[in-house]
Amino acid sequence: MSVQISVPKEVAAGERRVALVPDVVKALTKVGTQVMVETQAGLSAGYPDEGFRAAGASVESDRAKLFGSGQVVLKVQPPTAEEAGWMKPGTVVVALMNASRNLERIAAMRDARLTGFALELLPRITRAQSMDVLSSQATVAGYRATLIGAELSPKFLPMLTTAAGTIRPAKVLILGAGVAGLMAIATARRLGAIVEGYDVRRAAGEQVRSLGAKFLELQINAEGAGGYARELTDSEKQQEAEMVAKAVADADIVVTTAAIPGRRAPILVRDNMVARMRPGSVIVDLAAETGGNCELTKPGETVTVHDVTIAGPLNLPSQLAFHASQMYAKNLQSFLTLLLTKEGALVTDYSDEILAASLLVADGVVRHAPTAQLLAGAK
Repeated sequence: MSVQISVPKEVAAGERRVALVPDVVKALTKVGTQVMVETQAGLSAGYPDEGFRAAGASVESDRAKLFGSGQVVLKVQPPTAEEAGWMKPGTVVVALMNASRNLERIAAMRDARLTGFALELLPRITRAQSMDVLSSQATVAGYRATLIGAELSPKFLPMLTTAAGTIRPAKVLILGAGVAGLMAIATARRLGAIVEGYDVRRAAGEQVRSLGAKFLELQINAEGAGGYARELTDSEKQQEAEMVAKAVADADIVVTTAAIPGRRAPILVRDNMVARMRPGSVIVDLAAETGGNCELTKPGETVTVHDVTIAGPLNLPSQLAFHASQMYAKNLQSFLTLLLTKEGALVTDYSDEILAASLLVADGVVRHAPTAQLLAGAK
């Protein structure tokens, strides 16, 4: 008997993405997998029910039935306690769990004896690249952040030669050169700005330069595990702050993207640095959801301090839901090749290093040690 996959409509505030899109549904149904999609699950992302039906999915309006009948439930956000209660023990749930910010939901999954895989826990290895949801969604976020900066700025980004004279190009500074930062750099360059990029990882310099931006050099090697940066020492932080402060003061638009997995985002832009910026300058803080890289950021708000506009957008990928969903669905399609056998049955052995690393809960136990510790401390 083929596996049934259920795709519910996301209920989190502001979430417009959907876990699967018709093209991926078509590929899954072609090999015998049954897919059930909730009514209007993809509508806000630009995927109407008719497209899912044409791809071979059934469309269901009864949410409890949808959750209760799926052997695999694919979501963007973690299931709510109510959704967890609708699922049968042993149901496999795959989503971006963000466990440290959703402990009650993880506990509900544990108590319902669900098997949950957290896509943000995928190991940073070559074999997992096609499943790398964090990278695909960061690509969307970096692109959108630059557009927000351009929209909020009172200046043109490109150099223009007009009858009224020549307009100098804007200067854009990108702090953090991971996937989101590199996309922000590329987008700012396409818009014609003069772009500088900074990252504590030396290896990022070559990538920044390859996109036509200047890389701010600091003689610190902060390469950490898994391609992320390690935390800087106090002395290194002082050196970094002095260099970044000068670059921030010279920029018309600053996009900050620095993150440390499982930790509060590092503060890169202080109040006194913002005070040195020119009136009308803009900061777009992509790390707002984890505390912000600017100490003046207010998550979910756009504020003006020292005549500088500071945006702290949340869930940026949802603002480009069509392509964000398309990329997310392709990542899930790749992940499912590990969860399903060639015959289309669910695997029962999670010893594969990708499955083992991303397994969050199973058999009533939280398998991810840091999350288990947080839950124990929350009692």
